[in-house]
Amino acid sequence: QVQLVESGGGLVQAGGSLRLSCSASGRTFSNYAMGWFRQAPGQEREFVAAIAWVYDITYYADSVKGRFTISRDRAKNTVYLQMNSLKPEDTAVYYCAAGRVVSMRADSFDFWGQGTQVTVSS
Repeated sequence: QVQLVESGGGLVQAGGSLRLSCSASGRTFSNYAMGWFRQAPGQEREFVAAIAWVYDITYYADSVKGRFTISRDRAKNTVYLQMNSLKPEDTAVYYCAAGRVVSMRADSFDFWGQGTQVTVSS
């Protein structure tokens, strides 16, 4: 089992920045691909970013490319999502996920955090 706890969400004005953190415990964190997904009210959960466990190769949704950065600190068992130039359409609950294979599909991830709310005001 892998336990994931997100933090860092909040309310920010458009154009601002937030950094989300996802702290992992349990099985060897370094062997898992990590992902961030988000879900806005009435919408399906969508892929935001992912980082592979090999060479930390990163992947991004087109909607966040150039604005968001995913990274991991293996020593701290933590993955981050730095979000810059935030837009009102980024408003959602953001979820951290861990899986054996890096993917843009939510069903490829085995473990999920409880989510953290990000609200961007216009």
